Amino acid sequence: MNRLRLSTVLVIINVGVLLLAVTGVALAAGRLLEQLADTQALARVAQAGTTARQEIARAGAGALTNAQLLAERPTLLRLLNAGDNAELGRFLAQFGRTSGQGGCALLRDDRLLAASDAGVPWDTIAARLGAANPFFFRAGAADPPILVARADVAGMAGAHVLVVQPLDAAFAQALGDDLGVTITIADPSAGADITATRNDDLGLFQARVPLAASDGAPAGTIVASLPTTSVEQSLGQLSRNLLLIALGVAVLAGLTSFLLGRRLAKPLETLTGAAARIGRGDLATPIAVAPGGEIGTLASTLEEMRWQLLRLTADLHRRQSESQAIITGIIEGVFSVDRERAIRFVNPQAAALLGRAPGDIVGRFCGDVLNPRMPDGTRPCAEHCPIIHARFRDGAQATEHVLLPDGRRRTVVITSAPFAADQQVQVLRDETEREMVRRLRDAVLANISHEFRTPLSAQLASIELLLDQLPTLSTEQIGQLVLSLQRGTLRLTQLIDNLLESARIESGHFAIRRRPVALDEVIEDALELTRPLLVQRGQHASIELPFPLPPIEGDAPLLTQVFVNLLANANKFAPDGSSIAVGGAVGPRDVTLWVADQGPGMPASAAGALFGRFVRSHGDEPEQNGVGLGLWIVQSIVERHGGAVAAESSGQGTRVRVTLPIAAG
Repeated sequence: MNRLRLSTVLVIINVGVLLLAVTGVALAAGRLLEQLADTQALARVAQAGTTARQEIARAGAGALTNAQLLAERPTLLRLLNAGDNAELGRFLAQFGRTSGQGGCALLRDDRLLAASDAGVPWDTIAARLGAANPFFFRAGAADPPILVARADVAGMAGAHVLVVQPLDAAFAQALGDDLGVTITIADPSAGADITATRNDDLGLFQARVPLAASDGAPAGTIVASLPTTSVEQSLGQLSRNLLLIALGVAVLAGLTSFLLGRRLAKPLETLTGAAARIGRGDLATPIAVAPGGEIGTLASTLEEMRWQLLRLTADLHRRQSESQAIITGIIEGVFSVDRERAIRFVNPQAAALLGRAPGDIVGRFCGDVLNPRMPDGTRPCAEHCPIIHARFRDGAQATEHVLLPDGRRRTVVITSAPFAADQQVQVLRDETEREMVRRLRDAVLANISHEFRTPLSAQLASIELLLDQLPTLSTEQIGQLVLSLQRGTLRLTQLIDNLLESARIESGHFAIRRRPVALDEVIEDALELTRPLLVQRGQHASIELPFPLPPIEGDAPLLTQVFVNLLANANKFAPDGSSIAVGGAVGPRDVTLWVADQGPGMPASAAGALFGRFVRSHGDEPEQNGVGLGLWIVQSIVERHGGAVAAESSGQGTRVRVTLPIAAG
């Protein structure tokens, strides 16, 4: 009886099993990929709809910001007072083009004075103004919604500006181009939830996202659409690729099985010893070449396996060294624990973060090393341990307050990976500095509240005294009370100005309006604004400025604020009855002005730190007022003028120098 050759049997078995496996995997993968593609497409259109709603919200915020900027323009107030409606219309049109808005209008007492776009129903919009700002407006069922923002004109009662952004087809198309889907804005629909469905009749994946006004009223529905053909084409191409791969693998497997079967037809006893040596771990002894096809192939295969094992062993050692170098070189601390949460590995960063030597950490329970503490002083190791939580999830993260051996506390974020390969990796990130920043922010907010309350309380007391005893007070007493009110108002004004300038600098809306500036007038204005503070403490200003002072290019109000802050700072630190000197010097390319007091001075190491944000002196400061923004704002304004500011002290008194470039020509 004829028997099948070993090579033929191997070819039939391997190719058959492989074809069955590939066919089953391909069918299952095709179905799963189709479901996954539908899920991804629905998620894409839902995300696109949500993003479109966020972009519309940002457009509303931008329109409100532009409306506020337009309302604060001095040109608008000047033209409004002049009653030049034609010039107002041109000004509004120019502002609309510059800001990229759909239109601008100016109303006074709900009457339209001027507008940049006659196609917008301004009178109808004005009749629907309410508490919501911004709000949505739709003239008719067939008209697109319009996003309207309103801002009151400062210094003109009953006057306000309107800025609109039509949510028309062009807006939706631009939004859809950015998101890679088709965006339309439809009428409001029932329900406040986001829905994503596949519409086979239309051949589209669609997501409907409700669009609501700031007061919660429905304003429309954002419809994000994606053709199903794009997904079906990708799935078809993927199925064809899988079929080609399956055929190629089957052919390759059949050829390989045929070759190996022919080589394995003869007895294999001579290779048993070589295989046994390899099994015992002897990879140094080479395998001799054996005669015959099957035995020779097996011998070559075993020799190749031996070389592969040698290379893999060397590669494992290399990768282990690389992993060790990576873990040792990263910034975050890394350690691993076993099932009992005993530490088995720790990198130098984690050891330094915990203030211990690696030898004192490995082998110990992680709770004893980190020593975390909850707000009530208990340890979270039993019920709130992120390592335990990560074993039942895909990972866990927790913020812990660990106690170091020297008594210091650190705030760390522990990210725990799931348990794998008999160990669990943890990553430590030091959050102590961020925690300090958050505490500093809370302290600044509390100090701001205190700084507002103190002058307001003094002003209220003076006002109540005036109301209760006005008929019996003398002119001198009334003058003293009014002077107290003036000082409190000046203090509040300076604090508010500093806070506003800090916000502008931080947000990036800090612009220098460069015009010719006379520095002597800047000094005179600053002295006039701070004169009540000097009179209160019996101080006087000594002015020694060179004549004439050269002109500079800059923003006079901002430079006035610079010297108001410097004079107020000198007033606070200088003793009662002392003199505050204001001087200057003119160089070939710049002019230097300084303000010097006769206070206690400062150490030389503190000169640079004085100009930091929220930095306040806690040593010899006579009264803890202010929030530490004055000198920071001074430095910001001066540097934006192309100058520099520095502080120096000779042991008694402090001098702050401001250097500004002279105007060209």
